[in-house]
Amino acid sequence: MIDEFNSLGRKKRPFLFIIDFDCAMPIVQPLDEIDANVVLYDVRGVNNVSNELCKMRFEKEIELTKFPIPFEKYKKAFDYVTACQRAGDSYLCNLTFPTPIETNLSLKEIFAISRAPYRLLLNDKFVVFSPEQFIHIQNGIISTYPMKGTIRADIPNAERIILSDEKEFAEHLTIVDLLRNDLSIVANHVRVEKFRYVQRIETSHGALLQVSSKISGILPGNYHEIIGDIVRALLPAGSVTGAPKRRTVEIIKAAEGYDRGYYTGIFGYFDGNVLDSAVMIRFIEKTPRGLVYKSGGGITVYSDVGKEYRELIDKVYIPIG
Repeated sequence: MIDEFNSLGRKKRPFLFIIDFDCAMPIVQPLDEIDANVVLYDVRGVNNVSNELCKMRFEKEIELTKFPIPFEKYKKAFDYVTACQRAGDSYLCNLTFPTPIETNLSLKEIFAISRAPYRLLLNDKFVVFSPEQFIHIQNGIISTYPMKGTIRADIPNAERIILSDEKEFAEHLTIVDLLRNDLSIVANHVRVEKFRYVQRIETSHGALLQVSSKISGILPGNYHEIIGDIVRALLPAGSVTGAPKRRTVEIIKAAEGYDRGYYTGIFGYFDGNVLDSAVMIRFIEKTPRGLVYKSGGGITVYSDVGKEYRELIDKVYIPIG
């Protein structure tokens, strides 16, 4: 993967990349070789989507039924994570689970009607409609935008509640510090440009508010020649793992007990100067037993198991409007 990234980067040949959570099944392909019957992508307007698909509207009422894992199963994993945290093994851990769903939409229809800055449909196997940017590179400046903190917008004073919540503040601060350190591996003069701003996302189950920050640094002048090394050094994404990253990934695998696959990996494109990419959250996968929607959230020693379980379910949605 790294060699292919670097080779295309040196040539400044535009390419798309799709990297799974474990970096075991990466896809790196020049943009001019992508078959739209296999891969559909939209990275903040850079896309291979036909006009017909862009104009698609789903006239019927959207149906989305969730079948969440039992609370007891979630609590068992939650208790394992928090026990590891009390032992000092982790300070923040992103705990996720798959939720079986039923919907009257195909994956292609979901791709077409979902409103998100980052969308991907791979071979009718999974669809992503992510609100979370991973890294953006332009003119030698690398930026990342960790997203931590979610609340339903219809809750009275929702923005004040999410910004004043001590647990949410601690979680967000931890991930900002982690990603600031991550960027320092590949860039100089790293700084937090914007701390904890709120974005509103419209969904099929009501609006959500999500909290993000912006962190930036300066890359070496030959960054396009080592673009693969830069991306690989930052994986897996800190916002969907935790801190410290290596030990927390071990805890995640023990607690979750399933293969994330491409969920919480990254995808994006590089055109020789600009690289834009997203964390693959808001993720629906087709399995032999039906559709599953993978979701989760960050856990700290201050977390409430009931609230975290509710957040996992609230994040099962299709963004519309």
